Amino acid sequence: MSDTIKIENEKPGSLDWMLSNPRFDEVMRYRCPAIEGYCSRSSVRAGERVKFYVSANPPQAFTIDIFRTGYYGGKGARLLRSLGKFDGRTQADPPAGELRLRECQWEAAAELEIPADWVSGVYLAKLKTESGIDSYIVFIVRDERRADFIFKCSDTTWHSYNRWPHWYSLYDNGKTNWYTGPGVEISFDRPMTKYCTILSDDSPNARDWHDQPLSTGSGEWLLWEHPFAFWMESLGYDVTYISSIDAHADRAGLLRARGILSVGHDEYYTREMYNNMLGAVEAGVSLGFFSGNSVNGVIELSPNSAGVPHRRLKRVDMFGLRDEGLCKNFAGMGEFPYRSPDDGLLMGARNTYPITGGADWLCTRPSHWIYQGTGMKQGDRIMGLIGWEWRGNPAPIPGLTVVSEGTTHTKHAARTDGHYTATVHSGPKRNIVFNASTIWWADALANPPGYRRPSVYTTPQGPDKRVQKMTANVLKEMIRR
Repeated sequence: MSDTIKIENEKPGSLDWMLSNPRFDEVMRYRCPAIEGYCSRSSVRAGERVKFYVSANPPQAFTIDIFRTGYYGGKGARLLRSLGKFDGRTQADPPAGELRLRECQWEAAAELEIPADWVSGVYLAKLKTESGIDSYIVFIVRDERRADFIFKCSDTTWHSYNRWPHWYSLYDNGKTNWYTGPGVEISFDRPMTKYCTILSDDSPNARDWHDQPLSTGSGEWLLWEHPFAFWMESLGYDVTYISSIDAHADRAGLLRARGILSVGHDEYYTREMYNNMLGAVEAGVSLGFFSGNSVNGVIELSPNSAGVPHRRLKRVDMFGLRDEGLCKNFAGMGEFPYRSPDDGLLMGARNTYPITGGADWLCTRPSHWIYQGTGMKQGDRIMGLIGWEWRGNPAPIPGLTVVSEGTTHTKHAARTDGHYTATVHSGPKRNIVFNASTIWWADALANPPGYRRPSVYTTPQGPDKRVQKMTANVLKEMIRR
């Protein structure tokens, strides 16, 4: 075990990483045109260069502060570098191309060579105008070192839900809201809009259901993944970070860890990502899916107009068995050929109708090692932990164990109740695969600065010692070989 993370988190943190004044377009709702940007690559190593492309409307000077997110005494991030001032100018919105592709070709505002002493992690480039308006650009610094855990960020999913500039996500075909079929392509070469925190329509704050300013430009990192990393780093776990693109393009790189973590909302995989993750299991690496709706849509990556690889993304199929309930109720999903691998054979359980819903975590096998030290007994519940998407239908894997299961509920009259299953199965070399069957697992681990609790179908209850202990048990088992 390396002390890299422990030593890094002993350095002083700062709350200045948090946005104080994002400003959203009244028509486009999710966009902050006053200051917005994107970077040239999803992940970058020490010694490599990353470019920042920024637009300011109206034109005005701006600065860039680079923060690494982590624990840092509970402050959540550390300032590493301040850049600028820069002369900001308004850069053109690209027209919609074939398959509704919106690909920016902006001029770079700044370029940075990653210093050798920058520790792997998720970094936020905080853009701030002279008038005080701010937003983020998110990127990942990766390394090549061996570590106990690789935290695989779900950035292909972040980009798939990105609506920039307005209704141009992977779910928008120009005709149907929440389209889930083929024929749409998106680009990594564009800013990220604000992401919703997920509040139910009857919440007292229903009008603000989409309002999480800290998500402006940061994808889903601060919503579903940062609480997990915050907790791990507070305890000094030996963890390093990669992009989903790294999981796609660097099969050998996955083998430098004893365990790989998928956290939150990890929906979109290429076939190569699936095969590489499965290959890691076969080589003795453990997988921890502290996530829901993972390994669902099959995507293909392609170069951008400048020939840079892995900068465009489109959905081409769905993993697993054809589910008629999903095909009937999700627009366009029935158009896929369903010729891709079975998600259940990787994770232990499958995406199954109705996918969305909520439930309490129910202890159904208290003698299993996952519950050791939690004090939980048969039938005990952890309120609201399952949501808002989950997994069911356990795969026929020898020795697979269902450690929690129960009925999920929605308030959609057209949808039936579902049945979630959380599972554990063994790999060939004393390694394991754990499936938590919920997007909201990290909510029960930590409550970092700026975090806003979701609430739909059920409401998770925040940090819970039982979930923290279960997580510690799983992480210990993942690396015990």
